Amino acid sequence: MMTLEGVEIPDWLTPLAKASEEVDPTQLSRFLPPDDPSVRKSAVLILLADGNEGPEVLLTERAWTLRRHAGQMAFPGGAVDPEDGVGDAGLVRTALREAEEETGVDPAGIVPFAIWPALWVPVSNFGVSPVLAWWREPSPVAVVDPAEVASVHNVSVHALADPANRISCLHPSGFTGPAFTIGNLYIWGFTAGLLDKLLVLGGWSRDWDPSVVVPLPDRLVEAAWRSEGRRPEDVRRLTAIEHDLSRSTGDEPEGVE
Repeated sequence: MMTLEGVEIPDWLTPLAKASEEVDPTQLSRFLPPDDPSVRKSAVLILLADGNEGPEVLLTERAWTLRRHAGQMAFPGGAVDPEDGVGDAGLVRTALREAEEETGVDPAGIVPFAIWPALWVPVSNFGVSPVLAWWREPSPVAVVDPAEVASVHNVSVHALADPANRISCLHPSGFTGPAFTIGNLYIWGFTAGLLDKLLVLGGWSRDWDPSVVVPLPDRLVEAAWRSEGRRPEDVRRLTAIEHDLSRSTGDEPEGVE
């Protein structure tokens, strides 16, 4: 949507910055924020560093006890606070503040260079603005508050682009979309959708087979049910029912949710 003026970035980020100048929100997601004051503004930080094996991106695993999106892989981020301010500067401050609160990253070593259009996460009614940034001076990161974050990861862009690590996730609701399996990490949903677009816009994408469909792991389905206060026996029963329903759907991959 925009690039921040007067910002110097390394050559390997230039294609992404250029592509971000013209990106249309419908390129990123089919879910766009409705014109409704109840939609809560938020921002996430897509933080890119030049690692030992090329570009890396910072991701967190959300705590498994959270009410929403428990156990999911995510970009650091959260809701805009009044003290963050308004406009693009406010979104940048939100993304940096939340990233520091979640991972302990030092904002002084981060150079924001673009902001993508706001996207909508219907289940939580957030309008999420992705803030793209260069991690000019990487600092140590770790879990700051276990009640919010279970783990912190620097994930290789090369690994994300590897066709062997790419699948289509099948949610028991019937939703399908791009996903990644890297080691023990299962990245799906909103985060995977943005990573898919990041690879394309950054020039890192490789051909992969979206017909390889893998159901969402039971641990993530069960986390969603637990977040609604279900009893353990209900969690097991409802998970089994949802997976039975998912096996009967013929939906093709649709994209970002």
